Amino acid sequence: MKGLAMLRIGEIGWIEKERPTCGPRDAIVRPLALAPCTSDIHTVWEGAIGDRHNLILGHEALGTVDEVGSEVRDFKPGDRVIVPAITPDWDSEAVQRGFSSQTGGPLGGWKFSNSKDGVFGEYFHVNLADNNLAHLPADMPLEAGVMLPDMLSTGFLGAENARIAIGATVAVLGIGPVGLSAVAGARLRGAGRIFAVGTRPAAVRVAKEYGATDIVSYKDGDTVEQILRATGGTGVDAVIVAGGGPEILMDAINMAKAGSVISNVNYFGSGLGDKDVLPVPRVGWGFGMADKDIATGLCPGGRVRMERLAEVVKYGRMDPSLMATHVFRGFDSLEEALLLMKEKPRDLIKPVVLLDR
Repeated sequence: MKGLAMLRIGEIGWIEKERPTCGPRDAIVRPLALAPCTSDIHTVWEGAIGDRHNLILGHEALGTVDEVGSEVRDFKPGDRVIVPAITPDWDSEAVQRGFSSQTGGPLGGWKFSNSKDGVFGEYFHVNLADNNLAHLPADMPLEAGVMLPDMLSTGFLGAENARIAIGATVAVLGIGPVGLSAVAGARLRGAGRIFAVGTRPAAVRVAKEYGATDIVSYKDGDTVEQILRATGGTGVDAVIVAGGGPEILMDAINMAKAGSVISNVNYFGSGLGDKDVLPVPRVGWGFGMADKDIATGLCPGGRVRMERLAEVVKYGRMDPSLMATHVFRGFDSLEEALLLMKEKPRDLIKPVVLLDR
């Protein structure tokens, strides 16, 4: 089979590999819709998780089941499925403690394009199919469905971890597709005022559609000062960090009030300068005692998570297809879509590749 792979740090290309084999509880899936992710960019061009050789990329997919193992009960060949970006080992100790994304070690539930070949192949393997696949609703547009495996799950986690109270004031830093999903998640959690920090016109339009009440641009001055001024100097009840470099944590902590949560779902592909560290403002964090909590988490995966996200879309709570600004057709267009995610033109939110099935 053919796949789009990371050949080494800084280089991608098409390779040939053997079709994956199916274990008794697993499935082999053919892609139906795919979406490149900024995480793929961090992986290849920043070497964020170390060097990988001939590893097929991609972790956002809808698919068609091609084969199932002898012990799989709820899926059969021909079923159209949502494939979560995170596919935990559900019988692990971390799951029993409530941290399914961390099975097998930090970020261990992230298998696709990390510890095994990803979804940018003509076939890909899914472990524990009954736990890690969900049926794709028949009437759900592919452009909407392919946002569930990572973008919605990650952005909503940002809102969930922020412990947003009804009527709370929230700032979302970064309004790429994860940040936009966080805006929608904050609204669903009952936030009152929502600051969305970003400048791209396409993203600003969708942020307003998803519930942002205020748009803040770094081009208009210091972001922290703008938000403090807008809130009468008090700051916000919650901050969701969904983009930016290492310094973004400084802004998040400095704009948060006592009793707030800074919820990070941003993938820091590199540290500060030539050091593998992330900074925290000593004074803004009250010398470590300001009652400002920092919460982190990896995109939740698994069947139940995908089914619940599908319900959000099915019943019109938000329309994730608004984020699909560039739609390609055909497997061979994957490379172009991935490079577009690397270049990030100003009219881009998210590229999506639809396959003929």
